[in-house]
Amino acid sequence: MKKKPRAIQQDQTRFEFGKNWSRFLKSVDGERIQEAELSLKEMLGVKTLQDKTFLDIGSGSGLFSLAARRLGARVHSFDYDQKSVACTAELKRRYFLNDNNWTITEGSVLDEEYMLSLGKFDVVYSWGVLHHTGGMRQAMENACVAVASGGQLYIAIYNDQGWRSIYWTKIKRVYNRLPKVGRFIMVGMFFVTIWGMKIVRDSLLGKPPLYSWKKYVKKRGMSPWWDEVDWVGGYPFEVAKPEEIFHFYRERGFTMVNLWTCGGKNGNNEFVFERRQR
Repeated sequence: MKKKPRAIQQDQTRFEFGKNWSRFLKSVDGERIQEAELSLKEMLGVKTLQDKTFLDIGSGSGLFSLAARRLGARVHSFDYDQKSVACTAELKRRYFLNDNNWTITEGSVLDEEYMLSLGKFDVVYSWGVLHHTGGMRQAMENACVAVASGGQLYIAIYNDQGWRSIYWTKIKRVYNRLPKVGRFIMVGMFFVTIWGMKIVRDSLLGKPPLYSWKKYVKKRGMSPWWDEVDWVGGYPFEVAKPEEIFHFYRERGFTMVNLWTCGGKNGNNEFVFERRQR
C-alpha cells in the first residue's frame, strides 16, 4: 500500500454500538429485510447466495446476516460487542430458530488467531466496521485471511475528508464523554440540521416529500435516526481515501469488481473485491 489509511483516534473512548443496534431492532420489518437483501444482491452482482458461505464481520444488528441467510447462504456472524451479538441472536431467533446453517459468536477481527480459526468463506462482509476497531489497517489485513480463492470481500470504509474528518473525530470524542441527556441533545441538533437541509434542498429541486429520507431507507433498509446516532457517536474512528483501499487489496491479490462512493462527502465508500484464484 502506498499510503496508510489515516488513524485519527488517540484514546480508548468507545461508542456502545450494541446498545444502538438493540434500539434499531424494533424497526426491523419485512420491507427493511428485503431492502437489505437487494443491496447485497446489487453490490455482489448475484441473484442468490444459495450454497455459498458468508462471514459477517461485526454483525451489529444482524440484519445483513439475516439477509444473507434468506438468500440461501450458510452464515457465520460475529461481533466484538456483546450486545451486538445479542441483537444478531435475536434476529436469528425470530426468523431462523434452531437453524444449523447460521452460527453466531463473539470475537474480534483484530484477533488473528480467531480469524484463522474460522476458515475460508465465499463472501466476507464487513460494512462500516473495520474503521471502528481502533486498528483499521490490521482489521483490513485480517479480513483477507477469511476470503476463499475466488471469493468476494465486501467492505465499507469511511471516506477521508481531511480536516472535516478531524473535526468529526473531535465531535465523536465529545459525544462519548457526555451524559445521556447531553448525547441526545447533541444528536438531535445534528439530525435536525442535516436532515432539515436535505428536506429543504429536495423541496427546492421539486422532489416528492421526504424524498431523501425514503431513498436512504430504500438503499440498505437502515434507519436514518439510528444511523445518525452511530455517525455522531461512532468511535474509534479511522478513514481512508478510495485509492488507498484499492491499493491495499490489490497488493494482496484482490481485484476490485464493484465500487460505490459517497461522492467526496461524509459517509462510507463501498468496495467489492474478488480474490484471484490460485
